[in-house]
Amino acid sequence: MSDARRESRFGVSRETVRRARTRRLPQDLAATGEAARAAPDGAPLAPEEFAAAANVSRETLDRLKAYDAILLDRAGRHNLVARSTLPDRWRRHFLDSAQLFPLIPETARTLVDLGSGAGFPGLVLAAMGAERGLRVALVESTGKKAAFLREATAAMGLDNVAVIPQRIENITISPPDVITARALARLDKLLGYAHEIAGKSTLCLFLKGQDVEDELTEAAKSWHMEATRTASVTNPGSTVLAIRAVAPRRARP
Repeated sequence: MSDARRESRFGVSRETVRRARTRRLPQDLAATGEAARAAPDGAPLAPEEFAAAANVSRETLDRLKAYDAILLDRAGRHNLVARSTLPDRWRRHFLDSAQLFPLIPETARTLVDLGSGAGFPGLVLAAMGAERGLRVALVESTGKKAAFLREATAAMGLDNVAVIPQRIENITISPPDVITARALARLDKLLGYAHEIAGKSTLCLFLKGQDVEDELTEAAKSWHMEATRTASVTNPGSTVLAIRAVAPRRARP
């Protein structure tokens, strides 16, 4: 079956949602997963193992290490990520974010990360995309987290990042090429946020957990969309949703 036939086009019927299939991994993303699984069972992923899995340059890894140092220093004070995830943060957070990069079109020049929090996936993607001119806006309304994002951006030496310290509902921004979100809200609400700022060709990349089937079914009641599912390389129970052509359903008379 062709990749085009494997795409799930939601908004047609609930049966369409039920029959949605997981897309074959892109070659780069499949290689990322294989490299990540090469680490010893149960052992945290080391920065160098992350670099091999995500295929990042030494310069990019150095930037991400600077980010990591600030994350470790500030995590406890600002509740940035769950403490239980810190020992394996290079897999749980850095690689989980980096797996989106092969899905971003090479022609993309602007990316908006909604509810950036600690900077995953936005800051990781900004570091990886700096060399090809990808500009990233991090939307985070919590003052302490927005301040952390500015500090991390400076420590990483990135000049392609803007922090927007506003609620998502209040931002005014030109339609970006890509919108990302991770652990922010259920899909129905995410699509509402995305629809307000997306253009006709905007690609949405959302990292979702084990409830993705229920979320897709729920969202299809209110939204038309063209969605493709890709299995996560860091968690067998998680999914990357790639969504285009988001439009609200018309209310029935």
